[in-house]
Amino acid sequence: MDIRTLQYFLAIAREKSITGAAEVLHMTQPPLSRQMRELEGELGKKLFIRGNRSITLTDEGMILRKRAEQIVSLMEIAHAEINAVGEQLGGDIYIGAAETVGLRCIAQGIKTLQQKYPGIHFHFYSGHANDITERLDRGLLDFGIVLEPVDLQRYDYIKLPNVDTWGLLMPSNCPLAKKQTIHPEDLEGLPILFTNQTLTDNIFSGWMGSGFSNLNIVVTYDLLFNTSILVEEGVGYALCLDKIIRLGENDILTFRPLEPALEVGLYLIWKKYQSFTKAASVFLDTLHMQFSADG
Repeated sequence: MDIRTLQYFLAIAREKSITGAAEVLHMTQPPLSRQMRELEGELGKKLFIRGNRSITLTDEGMILRKRAEQIVSLMEIAHAEINAVGEQLGGDIYIGAAETVGLRCIAQGIKTLQQKYPGIHFHFYSGHANDITERLDRGLLDFGIVLEPVDLQRYDYIKLPNVDTWGLLMPSNCPLAKKQTIHPEDLEGLPILFTNQTLTDNIFSGWMGSGFSNLNIVVTYDLLFNTSILVEEGVGYALCLDKIIRLGENDILTFRPLEPALEVGLYLIWKKYQSFTKAASVFLDTLHMQFSADG
């Protein structure tokens, strides 16, 4: 087993097809199939379940995928570090990010990279998933940080080790602030400030049921800071994610989580078959290693 074989294996796992992987790898199908048969023979385990339309991994294949990603990442980091000897790695990395406290785990990777390569500079764009994916598709961003729900079909991604919690932002002196959680019936008749992110309606319609169509949405918003000012001024109550607006005991605003709890995952995404700059590639390798170590 060598690095190239592992790279071939990962391409098949990603594309779920020998033919698709062969196209991405710019090789013909027969030698790729032979390499995988030899890999299965070397390990003495079946790695693939070959269906009519796609290939999936066996349990043993899933284990190999995880370890292969770590091994390939280590080799790429080693290669980048060796090439950086005698020269200062630098460049610009462009990231689009949703408003989320989960950005802290990305910040740790940025800090690690800047300590090692101070010539790398980061540029952030804030927006919702549809804004970020549009900019990714146009080549204006290297990476996006997006919240569920999001269509990931066109992207490679890392699922980040964070979840965000939906709740209600309100004046601290209102009656609802005395409650510990907010139920669907609590929203009836309230003036609501609601995100205009595409697909978010679906998760709230699932949470509220038929009551969602009766919500009194008086304002839609992109980012929460300006929205919090509207809440302070009594315009309405904002359905939003926790911890984006920092609140203390004596603040004029209060956040209460929804009940049943409504949580969403977070993803770092990039275009499939993306040609990364050296700086962006090293950044991605750094994150892979960080999350592998954390997990």
